[in-house]
Amino acid sequence: MLTPGDHVVIGNDVYGGTHRLIRRIFGDWGVRHTTVDTSDLDEVREAIELGTTKVLWVETPSNPLMKISDVAALAELGDEAGVLVVVHSTTKYLGGHSDVVGGALVFAAGQEELAERVGFTQFAAGAVSSPFDAFLTTRGIKTLGIRMERHSRNALAIARRLAEHPAIARVLYPGLESHPGHELAARQMSGFGGMVSIDLTGGAAAARRFAESTELFTLAESLGGVESLVNYPSEMTHASVKGTEAEVPESIVRLSVGLEDVDDLLADIDQALGRL
Repeated sequence: MLTPGDHVVIGNDVYGGTHRLIRRIFGDWGVRHTTVDTSDLDEVREAIELGTTKVLWVETPSNPLMKISDVAALAELGDEAGVLVVVHSTTKYLGGHSDVVGGALVFAAGQEELAERVGFTQFAAGAVSSPFDAFLTTRGIKTLGIRMERHSRNALAIARRLAEHPAIARVLYPGLESHPGHELAARQMSGFGGMVSIDLTGGAAAARRFAESTELFTLAESLGGVESLVNYPSEMTHASVKGTEAEVPESIVRLSVGLEDVDDLLADIDQALGRL
């Protein structure tokens, strides 16, 4: 969808690799970008350049600060600008087992020409899913609904436990009523998901200590799988955006809450906090 001279509007809290791709790879080819808070509709509206903005990149809940953006309102803005493609990472919850890498593009009715262009690019450049990856993804989709119920239930229990601890400055989880985007999330999401981020009062040292102290939560970069993972974004998933407008505070730790027994997960959280 992009050629030199085109423009991208991207959130200021997106996956580090996405920001890196747009800023350092596409940027060298003359693709410009503007970084905004996509939870602020006025900021997005002002950033869109009619005629040159070809992509409005939104992630909600965002990674890792869990900001909630209004999908319906942003879709209207994108519609006005002619930006109508939805992207899903099948690597995450859709696959759900941390054993597949893939993605899906979803085109609106009337976008057959654009879909054909993308299909030709895949044919010519080879960016296609292997048969086995496609099998793993479709296998995962069969259990998506029931998995998401358990992810969400476990994550809410953990978020509530973390919110009570003095070592935690704030818990970033849209399922908590204290989250600034809670009401919007409740309107546009059927559940609140398994991602929880925490901001530790002890800063970078405490965040690193916590991330390295869990036993059931595995220290790893992925998310959305059946197993629970813990991540220290500023040195892992978002290390490439240090010094940019998308930099992540060093006091943040991200949890991808899996399907294990919730009591075991809570016990692991408690013992890791105890080591602080």
